[in-house]
Amino acid sequence: MRILVVEDTQVLGQAICERLTSLGHGVDLIGDGKRADELLKYQPVDLILLDLNLPGLSGLQLLQKLRQRDDDTPVLILTARDQIEDRIRLLDAGADDYLTKPFDFGELEARCRALLRRKQGYAANVTEHGNIVVNRDSRQVFIDGELTAITNREFRLLEIFLGHLGRVLSKDELTDHLFNFNETPGPNAIELYVGRLRKKMGQGDLVISTLRGIGYVAEIAKPSNP
Repeated sequence: MRILVVEDTQVLGQAICERLTSLGHGVDLIGDGKRADELLKYQPVDLILLDLNLPGLSGLQLLQKLRQRDDDTPVLILTARDQIEDRIRLLDAGADDYLTKPFDFGELEARCRALLRRKQGYAANVTEHGNIVVNRDSRQVFIDGELTAITNREFRLLEIFLGHLGRVLSKDELTDHLFNFNETPGPNAIELYVGRLRKKMGQGDLVISTLRGIGYVAEIAKPSNP
């Protein structure tokens, strides 16, 4: 998934990016609120991790501008403020969750999973799709009860398809979800990842069809009549 980290403390921002990138996400770091606002006007992301004390534009102002544009991207606030009044004000302004610094990276990951899962319309971290079971906590995939080896980026691609079943996704959209601005995937990168995912799904009920010149569409195969 594509995640934007808006944090002006470089060491913390880099640590967050490295942690989330290691899980297969495409992650970008911006340390200025105004620059982040300009980016978000044209570049959609799946999740925003937002510090409050930012140069250019405060985190609260950035959050308010997002919601005024009817941008419903999930926002997780990262801040040293721990007063109840602060939490209420941020949640009322449109924040989806709140994490007080210093925080445990395990908790950060769990909160990110929960927000991304909700955005895709799933209530639980373990979901079933035909004969495929996806565990977002452990990043494991089971087909007919058997564990299937899958890389972190292939797992994220699978999540994207499962979150957009029946919808055509172009190569550009998939690239935007999977890679950050600093990565330069080759022209055939998406074909390669889709091909690997198809192969690893093997006997699974997920069907990924190629629409030549348009993109890909994923569907769960309907059980055949006996």
